[in-house]
Amino acid sequence: MVAVNRHMHAKRRLGLGLAALAAVLWSGVPAQAQQPEEKVLNIYNWSDYIADDTIKNFTKETGITVRYDVFDSNEVLNAKLVAGKSGYDIVVPTAPWARQQIDAKLLRKLDKSRLPNLANLDPGIQAKLATLDPNNEHLVDWMWGYTTVGINVDKVKAALGTTPMPANVWELIFNPVYTSKLKSCGVSFLDSPSEVFPAALHYMGKPAYSKSAADYAAAGTMLQAVRPSVTLFSSSGYINDMANGAICVVFGWAGDINIARQRAIEAKKGVKIEALVPKNGAPLVFDTMAIPADAPHPNNAHLWMNYILRPEVQASLTNKVFFANPNKAGMKFVRKDVAENKSVFLSEEDLKKMIPPEAVPQDIRRVMTRTYTKFKTGR
Repeated sequence: MVAVNRHMHAKRRLGLGLAALAAVLWSGVPAQAQQPEEKVLNIYNWSDYIADDTIKNFTKETGITVRYDVFDSNEVLNAKLVAGKSGYDIVVPTAPWARQQIDAKLLRKLDKSRLPNLANLDPGIQAKLATLDPNNEHLVDWMWGYTTVGINVDKVKAALGTTPMPANVWELIFNPVYTSKLKSCGVSFLDSPSEVFPAALHYMGKPAYSKSAADYAAAGTMLQAVRPSVTLFSSSGYINDMANGAICVVFGWAGDINIARQRAIEAKKGVKIEALVPKNGAPLVFDTMAIPADAPHPNNAHLWMNYILRPEVQASLTNKVFFANPNKAGMKFVRKDVAENKSVFLSEEDLKKMIPPEAVPQDIRRVMTRTYTKFKTGR
């Protein structure tokens, strides 16, 4: 990362200080918000999670050069924030992880006076986020969705043979009766304990964000029973594997499964992908924009946030990556086929059954990680 040049002559520094003070007295905006920054913005986001022209249009409008890196798990992002001095100005943690990062003072409070486009957001989504970020002081929703099961319709039907599709779609990945048959065409799991366990616990009839170590032990035992049938652990590569027919069942994010579906349609090779909507509910996922406490360019970060919150911009993200967005004013810009896709924008009936995210304490997070490692290694 390129650091801001702080080696200025004393007189120049004094002059800037007086100018900043005057600006504060005049505008009421904190001095920090008035200081000039280099035209650079460093973003750390999930893979396959942005439109083709988002960055280009932002740079054209602002003159700010964007350096864009990607990750595929909250665990990776969190490690960078905990280590400090990541150099990033915008990060996109999932809401329960963001709660943990707020508590650790790793994220900066937002200057809402610089985010007038917050007015475009759905109050219902804001209220859900406020359960983890009181008064919405640190977080802005980027996109939202849910974890679920995706299938290659024809391959799954062939692999199951005379066994009918289960009424509870979670059976496809958590019940050995089904996974043992589906192993032949490829079964993929998200490579993240914080995504796997809420769904597994919910399937078992336990609280999705349980605070009981015993519940995670029980979930670990259940997962060990299907481990021999899991052929892939992936949090990003499964999209192409699904699209080209290399795997037939995935435990993933609904948006990613719909990306795979779109790629399969465009390839015209007869691969039919479907994101299933669990009728008994699934964990909701809210991915949020946040500014690290030590971000080198917080002013530019606010400019980026406000830009993304434009109705047409946030709608363009949904049109590309098939995750729902929180921008109520932007629905008119969402493509008709996407807006009507009930695995992207859930029906009211299905949405009511979905499980809102919760934060779990650090000791439970450690239990979760240890149990998941045993599951993944098969030991």
